[in-house]
Amino acid sequence: MAIVTMPALSPTMTEGKLSRWIVKEGDEVRSGDVIAEIETDKAVMEVEALDDGKVTTIAVAEGTEGVQVGTAIAEILADGEDSTIGQAPAPAAVPAPTSAPAPTPTASPTPTPVASPAPVATPTPAPVVPAPVVPAVSAPTAHKAHGGERIFASPLARRIASQKGVDLSLIKGTGPKGRIIRADVDAATSAASIMAASAPQRQPAGNMAPDTGERSSLNANSSMRMVIAERLQQSWQQAPHFFLDMEICLDPLLSARKSLNEAAPDGVKVSVNDMIIKAAALTLMKHPRINASWEGEHTRQHHHADIAVAVAMEEGLITPIIRDAEAKGVYAISSEVGELATRGRKGGLSPHEYSGGSFTISNLGMFGVSSFTAIINPPHSAILAIGAGVEKPVVRDGEITIATMMSATLACDHRVINGAEGAEWLASFRRFIENPVLALG
Repeated sequence: MAIVTMPALSPTMTEGKLSRWIVKEGDEVRSGDVIAEIETDKAVMEVEALDDGKVTTIAVAEGTEGVQVGTAIAEILADGEDSTIGQAPAPAAVPAPTSAPAPTPTASPTPTPVASPAPVATPTPAPVVPAPVVPAVSAPTAHKAHGGERIFASPLARRIASQKGVDLSLIKGTGPKGRIIRADVDAATSAASIMAASAPQRQPAGNMAPDTGERSSLNANSSMRMVIAERLQQSWQQAPHFFLDMEICLDPLLSARKSLNEAAPDGVKVSVNDMIIKAAALTLMKHPRINASWEGEHTRQHHHADIAVAVAMEEGLITPIIRDAEAKGVYAISSEVGELATRGRKGGLSPHEYSGGSFTISNLGMFGVSSFTAIINPPHSAILAIGAGVEKPVVRDGEITIATMMSATLACDHRVINGAEGAEWLASFRRFIENPVLALG
């Protein structure tokens, strides 16, 4: 017998959304079969069966949000085994309506005040029965083709198909064992767009009209957006932020970047951000007090520069981590950042690739943002906000000259970092940026 529970897919995960059931009650499964998809704050992950047997109970409906880690969501039994969660709700649900309301109205017609069974009888049992039963029946229908055959598709393909209104039963998968992957959905969408463009245009009718006259509409927040909001609000309320801003000359780094790219291996192109990551990692090693996390009665000291890089997604933000960045060259950092960012935007990162870390970098310079302040990403004690490099007049040795200047703003958690320590960190970071050769030593 196996009770399937809501898994903890990352160290910080406390709850998740059961976004989709791949199986239904009565299905036979083998160990390793994908039976459900769980949506966390960062990605959609697959849940596999741990034992062979039959799915006898689905206790949580697909689409249910806020399912606590460890909650029983399904039961898989082998032949001859008895259910433990499938029978539990029945005894609790039956006595409530039959035993309590029946005797009260017939026993004493005289005292009118005791006629309260009317409000008690109907509302009490109603919420108990439907919750676990009704959704379990309807949940799996979305995973079957019209002929009753199961549709095998990756979580990303399913999500994109749902967003674009594509019927997966009409798509032939090109993935392993005929599994439908994102490329198949994209190809089907492109074909549908071409057909739609060549078809005669029709006027929208009824509630399909583009202008409904409504001045606003409500859009449900995704699990990712809800978790991001909760964590950042918690950070802003609990961590006493202070901000340090410094302008840094980028010209030496831009010159070094040009030389690095001229000598780079095929397919590798070092960005300014890659070099900023390296400089920040070396600075953390020089000022270890910044490379720490507040944990109430203790402060956790990190011995390596595990730098989280903020990557924008359609649903919010993800921060893949470059681990041991102090020990890696800029070519390795460049390749790793590119690969993690690409998979992160597609929701394809594993929890260990975006959980933890010791420091965050958020770079909005590519959008033309000159400077900004960022909210600390828990459990880190600092985040570095990078603005755009802008050519401007500066005074050097009593003369005005033109230089490319970049704004760097360090947000610090005052529980861990003192003002002078943050200022020293920022000064050392500027030295690495304005003297890139120091990073080679």
